[in-house]
Parts: sequence; structure tokens; C-alpha cells
Amino acid sequence: MTADVLIIGAGLAGLSCATTLANYGIDFLLLEASDDAGGRIRTDHADGFLLDRGFQVYSTAYPEARRILDYPALDLHHFFPGAAIRCLGEWHRMPDPFRHPFQSIQALFTPIGTLSDKIRVATFRHRAGTGTLSDLFQRPETSTLQHLQNFGFSSSMIERFFRPFLGGVFLDPELQTSSRMAEFALRMFASGDISLPACGMGAIPQQLVSRLPAGRLRTQARVASMQKASVTLESGETLSARAIVLATDGPAATKLVPGLKSSPYRRVTCLYYGAPEPPFSGPFLLLNGEGAGPINNLCVLTQIAPTYSTTKSQLISVSVLNHADPSQEDLATRVHQQLREWFGSPVEDWQPIRTYHITAAQPVQVPPFPNPFSRQTHVQDGVFVCGDFCATGTIDGALLSGRRAAEDVRKWLKA
Repeated sequence: MTADVLIIGAGLAGLSCATTLANYGIDFLLLEASDDAGGRIRTDHADGFLLDRGFQVYSTAYPEARRILDYPALDLHHFFPGAAIRCLGEWHRMPDPFRHPFQSIQALFTPIGTLSDKIRVATFRHRAGTGTLSDLFQRPETSTLQHLQNFGFSSSMIERFFRPFLGGVFLDPELQTSSRMAEFALRMFASGDISLPACGMGAIPQQLVSRLPAGRLRTQARVASMQKASVTLESGETLSARAIVLATDGPAATKLVPGLKSSPYRRVTCLYYGAPEPPFSGPFLLLNGEGAGPINNLCVLTQIAPTYSTTKSQLISVSVLNHADPSQEDLATRVHQQLREWFGSPVEDWQPIRTYHITAAQPVQVPPFPNPFSRQTHVQDGVFVCGDFCATGTIDGALLSGRRAAEDVRKWLKA
């Protein structure tokens, strides 16, 4: 027998499962198909920049992550609590009214929604923060769009703020995501700091990798098929175990276990640029509140974490949602045109660095959305499953799902 437990996939869920099993003293082998651990949370080094594989942020309020991760070691750099929104040809700052009450008074007179909308934001924020997380995921649900409309927000507030903001969070410009997930996201944003690790988002999985026992992670080990108590790698090697944990994304898991339920995934395109000067000063998330053009959101990453560049250049990330054809040559042209409309002729000096077309960026999370704290991980005799598609489509969901799978494996091994 190779190990007591084989874990397929060394993304955050697989790493969480592995570190939990290690804490229990259970022998495991973690198999990763690619050249390194991290799954979708990876950071590349290119031309003196740190490039996360798609624009991603971290909330210090994530309860599972807060329990597992060493925050000081990550050296987190925080965004301004709020956003800057492009509307009617200008940028308008919209701060969190609880953290920046005086700046929020000035924001009352911006064209982002009505005065009543801005008062409702505080009420909406309070509702999202009440009760336990388990209670939140048992509330009556509808789509995020319907939930916002039911709450009384004007179309101006929805189109200029919530659609680009929550649409960017869930990669869902139609706002069909469950209202439960919308409230979960708002709670995480409101009760914690939105941050970037100094060494990129890839520092999060690498911190977990550093805790693994020596020799328990194998990369370039793609699983071709799975049988009862064993797997066969593409190389032809067969590995056996008492239990197997599938910690891949949903599509890969369903290939190995036919009949396993998964969800489709949303896509995103992220374009990185280097620029001599920042187009916008301060640690802000920039949102497109005008509803036109390909760009949903933009961030000058070096204004949040200067460590994202080892050169004098600024690093800029641009996100485009649901771009169906990654080979479409005019995307970069249309993005460049919109950037020039926003920031003028200095954009001509921006240098494209790299573009990431991510087809399986985040699981679709539409109603009915089950309680992530009560989902089953044991799907067949000796076969367990974990991943963000088994909980919430977040860093925290992946970590939570991995730990719960490890706990269930431990109980099963003892039975």
C-alpha cells in the first residue's frame, strides 16, 4: 500500500486536507498534475513583476483561513475599504461608511445611487453581519439581483456599484449568484481587510506546502483513472490506499467519478500591464460603473503591495468577465481603447506583460445554494471529495472543504 490516504489535487482544498491529516498523524500522499501546488492560486514571476494567475484578493475575515494561516508571515498589504467608481466620465470614491464616516459624507453627493441608497447600504451591511455563518446559509434565498431589488436599491445603485462590484467578486455580471453568497461576501469585506500578500497570492498555498512532511507531495503526477482503493497515473504507475480524496476542480472530479455532481465554472480574462506612473493614486479597487466597454474592474497592484514589482514600473491588472473567445484578437485593442478613454495619452506608454484566460475560474453559485457547513464529503466507499465547488467558491471555502474531508476520512479509517 502506498499510503493510508491518496489526495488527488494540491490546490488549497488538497493542501488543507493534507495538513489536517498530518496533524492527525495519518499517512498520505498528495498528487498534483502540474509542476507545483496551489491550483488556481498561483503567482508567476515575469519581467520583474509578480503576476497572480487572475486578479485575486484575500479577506482577513475568512474564518477558516484565519484559523489556519500565519498572517504575519504573509505580510498582508490592505486595500482602501471601499472602491473608486467610474461614472459619468469621472472617478468617484465610495468609502465604507463604518470605517470612513467623514469621507462617506462627501460620497453622499456622488452620482452613485441616491441618498436613500447610501443609507440602505449601512442597513444591508448590518443584515449581512448578523447571525452565524451557518444561519446565513439557511436564510431564504433568491438571486443577488433580485435580492438587491427587493431591498429597495435603485437601478442606478445596482448598475453603477453592485453590478461591477459583486459581478467582479463572483465573475457574474448578470448577478444570478445566490443572495446567500452575496451576504457572505459582504460580511467578509465588511468585517476584515481586503489584502494582498507581499509575495503574491501564491504565498498562501506555499505556506501550507511548507508544513507538509517531506516526500508527501508529488508533482507532475496526473491521475488517469481511479479504481477502488487505487489510482493509475498517466505514466502507468498504480498507487494504492485505504481512502482516496478527490481535491480537484469539479470537471476533473466528475471524470474520475462518473455521476458525481459538480457545477459549471465561470471564466475571466486578466490582462497585466507595466506603466511608468500609476494612473490612479492610492490602494483602490477601480470599478466600471458606466456599463460600457470590456473592463469590469482594474487595480494598480503596486499601489497596494509595492513588492509586486522589483522595478520602478507600476503593475496594473485589468479584469474582463465572460470573454467567450480567448483567441479573439480585438480584446486587447478594445481594452486599450477603454483605458485611453479613462486615463488619456499616458496609456500609450503602458507595456502589456501577460494575459491570462481562465476558463474555470470560479464555480457557478446560483440558487438553490446549499449550506457549505453540512455538505457531505463521503461520496463512495472509501472515496471523499473536497474543493471550493463543495463549499463556497472562495479561498475560505476550499480550505474549509479540505479540512472537513480530512476529518471525515479520519472517522472512516477508525470505523
